[in-house]
Amino acid sequence: MKKRVLALLLALLPMAVPAAEAVELPVEAPAALLMEKETGQVLYAENEHEKREPASVTKVMTLLLVMEAMERGELKYEDTVTVSAGAASMGGSQVYLSEGEQITVEELLKAVCVSSGNDAAVALAEKVSGVTELFVQQMNNRAAELGMQDTHFVNPTGLPAQGHVTSAYDIALMSRALILRHPDIRRFTTIWMDTLRDGQFQLSNTNKLIRFYEGATGLKTGSTDSARYCISATAEREGMELIAVVLKSPTGQQRFEDAKTLLNYGFSTYGLIHAVPEEPLPPVPVTLGTRDAVQPMVDPAEGLLLAEKARLQGLEQTVTLPESAAAPVRQGDALGTLTVTQNGETLLEVPIRAAETVEKLTFGEMFLRLARTMCFCG
Repeated sequence: MKKRVLALLLALLPMAVPAAEAVELPVEAPAALLMEKETGQVLYAENEHEKREPASVTKVMTLLLVMEAMERGELKYEDTVTVSAGAASMGGSQVYLSEGEQITVEELLKAVCVSSGNDAAVALAEKVSGVTELFVQQMNNRAAELGMQDTHFVNPTGLPAQGHVTSAYDIALMSRALILRHPDIRRFTTIWMDTLRDGQFQLSNTNKLIRFYEGATGLKTGSTDSARYCISATAEREGMELIAVVLKSPTGQQRFEDAKTLLNYGFSTYGLIHAVPEEPLPPVPVTLGTRDAVQPMVDPAEGLLLAEKARLQGLEQTVTLPESAAAPVRQGDALGTLTVTQNGETLLEVPIRAAETVEKLTFGEMFLRLARTMCFCG
């Protein structure tokens, strides 16, 4: 099956950057994908929509739902979880929780991220939703919201189950949602070795890239007899974080080698810059406004430029702002443009927006202002 680099699209640009030439990478896994975190752009893909078993990489979605529950204030790190009989009875990778054991959400997150504990994943699922079945329904609902069209979850662990499938592309989508919106998860995914139960139980990260790959930040491994060896690997260098997904690699070590191949390709080929004005933007005068001027600004989220490194050399900026703006001016209104070019070719156009709202003067306010002006003149 031919491997390929997908077209690099810049969402903020009115045109697409030409597709990079197809490249062959020595990836042995039958399905793989490389994505940049901030833009969500796919840099490399092979059979990215083939439905496959993800094994414990499933737990990326479990972690996402837990972190979102914390964001909503429904859960705290220090909350205590009472382990159920169902959670304690889980097979596969585990931290050997006992029925009735009291353990914190923080410790359970550590157990899932570091040791891939199935028992810990079920305990968290029950804490969030009450019962595992409802949690799984929420997993599938969230997958649909993220556009994961190749995915159907049956459990929160990734243990083999009929119909429990996803794809390399969908794993990248949920991995991106987790690391982009909940960077605090790094507290756990970057742990190499730690303990539970006051040092009584040793944890060692199943993701060997954390120890042996520069910039590794996570994320989750998985393996079963039928899924073989899988990983969603994340790493950050020079301000750019990449997500490398590998499914059904033939061996555990090859899974890591495939992930490193993808990450090395991404870091050596692409760069990410945040286009911001080189000098402070001057206020724009406002006619007939309650204030004399409005401050323009560039939203950092709109000024992202992802491209091949060669295209990020010798960049030039041009700022275009009007001589004045007519009131009312609403916060977020487009005032001008920051244009990034290379050798005369436009690579990026970023809107320059109003940082604040300036209302229009009422007739009464205009009369008072005119009266004050006449008094001062007299």
